[in-house]
Amino acid sequence: MYIGIAETEFMGLKSREWRGFKDQEAANGHIQSLEALFPLGAEYSYGFLRNAGSDGVVLHVQVQRTAHIARAHGNKVYVRRGAQNLEVKGKAVEDLRLAKGIESYERQTVNVSMTNVTESQTLKDFVKQVVPNLSPKSFLQKQNLIRGGKPTVAAVLLFAEEPQAALPKRSGVKLYRYKTTGAPSRETLADVPKSIEGPIVELIKKAVAETSRMIEGISKLGAKGLEPVQYPIETLHEIVTNAVLHRDYSIAADVHIRIFDNRVEVESPGILPGQVTVKNILNEQFARNGMLVRLVNKFPDPPNKDVGEGLNTAFKAMQKLRLKPPVIKEPENSVLVDIRHDPMASPEESVMDYLENHEQIKNGIARELTGITSENSMKDVFLRLAKRNLIERVPGKRGAAAAWQKKRQVEIGSAS
Repeated sequence: MYIGIAETEFMGLKSREWRGFKDQEAANGHIQSLEALFPLGAEYSYGFLRNAGSDGVVLHVQVQRTAHIARAHGNKVYVRRGAQNLEVKGKAVEDLRLAKGIESYERQTVNVSMTNVTESQTLKDFVKQVVPNLSPKSFLQKQNLIRGGKPTVAAVLLFAEEPQAALPKRSGVKLYRYKTTGAPSRETLADVPKSIEGPIVELIKKAVAETSRMIEGISKLGAKGLEPVQYPIETLHEIVTNAVLHRDYSIAADVHIRIFDNRVEVESPGILPGQVTVKNILNEQFARNGMLVRLVNKFPDPPNKDVGEGLNTAFKAMQKLRLKPPVIKEPENSVLVDIRHDPMASPEESVMDYLENHEQIKNGIARELTGITSENSMKDVFLRLAKRNLIERVPGKRGAAAAWQKKRQVEIGSAS
């Protein structure tokens, strides 16, 4: 927010002008108001801007996405929809708590018989392998997976033989194959969409395996003609695992995996939880379904490692194959990961692009840019560029300090 910018409209045209505070002290009322909304001050920051030729200062406020619901003065809750603020009341506040991940739907109970879980072979095998000294029912009670004599959503997802029967349209995965590089349509749908079902660990493994199988037959025009399309299995595995484990189970929708000729889209119901955004998702951690994440990790050969590194692994795997990183988007009520089969720029192009904005480049920086892991292989790239008179060694730098710069052109003056 920029406080101190006026907006006027004349004949349908809007214009803005600088109308700042007289000085920083004049903005104290606004800052005190923010302090009242965010007592700890961690969710927002502020600074003052000046403009040459304009009087006063403008207050610049940056409010971060929070892991809780911030109430306005008067204890009211608002959400932003388009260009308006809408007050949220009653049950809608509880829905907002679920959407933000403050509360998890995994703790809700499911109105089915306990035997759907206690008599399942999945639970019996799990208990036998992981906690052989407990009975299946004792294990469920110990883990708070039973409430009021009913299994929780987490219990059904983890151990019921067919969770989709108890939780229809909110616990499965749908796979689609579109023979196009454009938008999906009925005309480009290659076959009937495939439904993947089963308890959550089996569901993830089957979804990844079936996605890989569908991709196998896709070819793309490359330098040597038609070449098979390859996606790193680590990327598919981590992104599908995240979509299933961290989705909002209060929304009656399946996880959707759409396979195109040039990309794979994985769409997970629900917005990003807590303080997580598409910009900080690789660095922030917030488990909407903490119980699911913890217990899935106890299975033999679990699909998740529960160390918050899943998406980073997915990105690194794409880099190793010299493919552009996945793109994470947040449509209105879901998270969409777009895994494109687009090659990154060549190592030579990456080096020259870097030197357009920097005076020099070292081997380590170049390896990070290009995804090349070998120091010698990166050195070969430098030598090829030097042979073409595009770069040269930085004088006086050798060994660990060695660096390269763009070839300096020598001007030859004309004799008079």
